[in-house]
Amino acid sequence: MQQIKESITAIWESAWDRGEVEAFDGILHPEYRRISTQSKHVVDAEALKQDILDVRAAFPDLVTTIDSLVVDADGKSAAIFWHTNGTFANDLQGVPATGNKVETRGSNLLTLQDGLVISEQVTWDQTELLADVGVPSLRSAFEAPSDGVVVDDLSGIPGREELKGFNRQFVTGVTVVTTVDDQGKPRGLAANSYVSVSLEPPLVLVCVQKTTSTYSSLFKSTHLGINIMSNEQRDTVGIFASKGDDKFATLDWHTGPNGSPLIDGSAASIEAEIKERFQAKTHTVFIAKVKHSEVAQLEPMVYKAGRFFDGAKLNEL
Repeated sequence: MQQIKESITAIWESAWDRGEVEAFDGILHPEYRRISTQSKHVVDAEALKQDILDVRAAFPDLVTTIDSLVVDADGKSAAIFWHTNGTFANDLQGVPATGNKVETRGSNLLTLQDGLVISEQVTWDQTELLADVGVPSLRSAFEAPSDGVVVDDLSGIPGREELKGFNRQFVTGVTVVTTVDDQGKPRGLAANSYVSVSLEPPLVLVCVQKTTSTYSSLFKSTHLGINIMSNEQRDTVGIFASKGDDKFATLDWHTGPNGSPLIDGSAASIEAEIKERFQAKTHTVFIAKVKHSEVAQLEPMVYKAGRFFDGAKLNEL
């Protein structure tokens, strides 16, 4: 039993603390599978190695400590209790690095066959790590892609186009979400994914695609601005839907009490403190608490099926 303990401990430290993932070759069974009890994600040995390398790239100073390692009397199972410390210095799974120190804990239940680990049930994976750095994930963020989407649709061809067709029938307002980057430069993007969550407390929600140029700055910010576009801001929407580097260059704007850019001429603007960031595969859901609001006597713009309309008369703009 002592030999098994020493072998597991040495290999664990080599892989997790120094990135020497090939050390696992000496202890993992060819049919090895790692199962997360939280996300239900299943990986093989090569995927495990890549996960470790990805985590170590994001946390270069990562140090792991095995708090307890217990092997049963017949040598067929073992349990590891551990904790790690590290600095979130580089991006991980599309999540911008925050530079924050983090400590995370977990446990692994190993099943052994002929002295090799054939399966491993873990309470921790990258989902849990992101939660520990303040970025919980919706379970769907780590689901494997399916062959098709089950949609009750008369066309008989379920999938992405049917969902796009459904979305085109939904009438929304038009907002510009704003923040500032590390250098204090204003950033923003057009979005129609704004939702009022509650009035007490005053919470709002906005969903942002991770590939947008504003995403990294928004993710790192403590506050954001949400501007409801008025009928007079059709050109402004075009600016923020583009990939221009300085979208504020030709606009009049001012800052909210906490520094978020608020666009002049909007039908209404709020500044809100970001409280939660939920990972949802290609997007992040931001939930924020409203701290400041401005409402003008201007009619809002309305959007449906790729076209913009006058919010008062519902005439196409």
